[in-house]
Amino acid sequence: MSVHLSSQAQDWQTQLRQSLRSANVPTLLMVLIHLTGDRKWLSQQYQCTRIAGLDDNDTGGLPDARQAEIRNAAWRAILDWKSGAPAALPAPAPADLVQMLATSIGEPVPESYGSMIASWLGLDKEFALDQQQSFRPREGFKVLVIGAGVAGICAAIRLQGAGIDYTVIEKNSEAGGTWYENRYPGAGVDTPNHIYSFSFAKQDWTKYFALRDEIQAYFVKVVDDFKLRSNIQFNTACESAVYNEDDASWSVTVKRHDGRMETLKADVVISAVGILNVPKFPAIKGLESFAGDCFHTARWPEGLDVSGKRVGVIGNGASAMQIVPAIVDNVAQLTVFQRSKQWAAPFERFKKDVPSDVRFLLREVPFYQEWYRQRLAWVFNDRIHASLQIDPTWPHPERSINRRNEKHREFFTHYIQAELGQRQDLLPDVLPDYPPFGKRMLMDNGWYRTMTKPNVTLVNTGIDEIHENRVKTRDGQAYELDVLIVATGFNAVNFLSSVDVKGRGGESLRERWDREGAEAYLGVAVPGLPNFFVLAGPNTALGHGGSVVATLEIQVRYVMGLLRQAMDLAGQERFEIEVKGDVCDEFNQRVQRAHDKMIWTHKGMSNWYRTSTGKVVAPTPFRNDDYWHMLRKTDLGDYVVNIKACESVQPSPQEVE
Repeated sequence: MSVHLSSQAQDWQTQLRQSLRSANVPTLLMVLIHLTGDRKWLSQQYQCTRIAGLDDNDTGGLPDARQAEIRNAAWRAILDWKSGAPAALPAPAPADLVQMLATSIGEPVPESYGSMIASWLGLDKEFALDQQQSFRPREGFKVLVIGAGVAGICAAIRLQGAGIDYTVIEKNSEAGGTWYENRYPGAGVDTPNHIYSFSFAKQDWTKYFALRDEIQAYFVKVVDDFKLRSNIQFNTACESAVYNEDDASWSVTVKRHDGRMETLKADVVISAVGILNVPKFPAIKGLESFAGDCFHTARWPEGLDVSGKRVGVIGNGASAMQIVPAIVDNVAQLTVFQRSKQWAAPFERFKKDVPSDVRFLLREVPFYQEWYRQRLAWVFNDRIHASLQIDPTWPHPERSINRRNEKHREFFTHYIQAELGQRQDLLPDVLPDYPPFGKRMLMDNGWYRTMTKPNVTLVNTGIDEIHENRVKTRDGQAYELDVLIVATGFNAVNFLSSVDVKGRGGESLRERWDREGAEAYLGVAVPGLPNFFVLAGPNTALGHGGSVVATLEIQVRYVMGLLRQAMDLAGQERFEIEVKGDVCDEFNQRVQRAHDKMIWTHKGMSNWYRTSTGKVVAPTPFRNDDYWHMLRKTDLGDYVVNIKACESVQPSPQEVE
């Protein structure tokens, strides 16, 4: 019996056949296991080879005949699915997921990855978006979220899915946070956008590493797709948050766009302000009086044209590495005032489009994008974590911390030499004298090649002062400029510095953290701050790799798990939930002990991860899977929960609506 296909169905099949030629074979294997349930695809003959570097390993290192067999089997299985056949194995057990990932990446995978993969595939009910049957908030219960960047968007979606009344306050006129604010030329992600995105909001990306506009458009689209906009108060900056012990609530003072000050009340506050939102300026005499255009990268002037101008850039970190190659061919002269030498990794897919055939697979084929994400997550997550541990017996601590780190140094040194080409005279000026990964590893957007261009001057001497349009360095040289760009990063170690938070007894969080260095339990909860949670808090940044979006998803789920348990205990009464001081202290002692053995604290290292006293407050010392399990556990025993009787009170007009 013949089956007549519509022209649309025929076109889809034709496109599938064509796209399969460009498929990532290890990812197709995973699709086959889900669709067919046949475990033969996990046998040794289909074992893929280990991924080298950051490559996708599209062939899996398999013989041509095996690749053809997999593509043909996938063709049949996908067509059956398209015709209505359900996936034979939609929800593999965690142990099977571990074996599947190991088969596709060619190396052992810890058992701990199983349940984490399950959550990313949407198989863990704790991560389900619709949780309204699980949460029973008391009447009038309100949550206030500070910030509508990536963290705030994630929190809003989960709160909405739980049926909890919430409001997001955002200082800007649009959502997106750092992606809304940073509009400089070349701005983009240095993590693959297929994992720099929510697990529950897939996207048809045009590039492997999206530039700023596409990333920002994605997060705005998520806001609109999940209908969050009506719950966001834009042009509203948070000035302070004060805890009220009498009724277990928070009073949050905000400043509206017109300058009006208002106080909002909420039962729970979630800080989603992030760490890349307060620009950091160097202490340089005369900087504020520069005669031309002078601005921080996060405040790039709209419509600025640098064509034919003499441009100076202070700094050579992540922002500078994106800006400098992006503008060099348009300016008359580019002077880079280098603060410290940086390691940067090859960035082969920088600005590369995702081919249309590959986009079809990622968009149309079940389980394909999910497993493409899993393989990317493995490559960018924890592979180098072991190499960042200091070997106390290593004989060359001045250049590396262990044998593997020395191999990294050799690789990156050869890469820099190759990029400099005929300009090996620049090598002493660009080759770092500290171990690789001692600072955040950057991605090379063409930085080293740019340094060789005739209109580029690399200055290694510190700046002494700025007078009118002249930048004078400590060696007496002066550089006349039309535009001066400050690319010195953000005040990342002073968490929540933009908000004056006062907790139990009126204690200032800012003063405590200024005195002791920022710390929180699991980076999320702080003693003395009941019903207050921090997303992207202390010691949760990813110094060794991973996706901050994945971290935020598990942090938000952790907060939601705590709130659900507290609601179950409190019923229709008010409650306080506060992490125990000894629990927080023990955790942070463990954090610092782990950091003491890692590269960030290596002798002679200087990085933005540490305070002026040397305490590491920004990155996590833990593997991604270890941190995931700490948060997935959600132990209410780590907290003190106090139940407070509610009084019948008429809400004031100033309360969050």
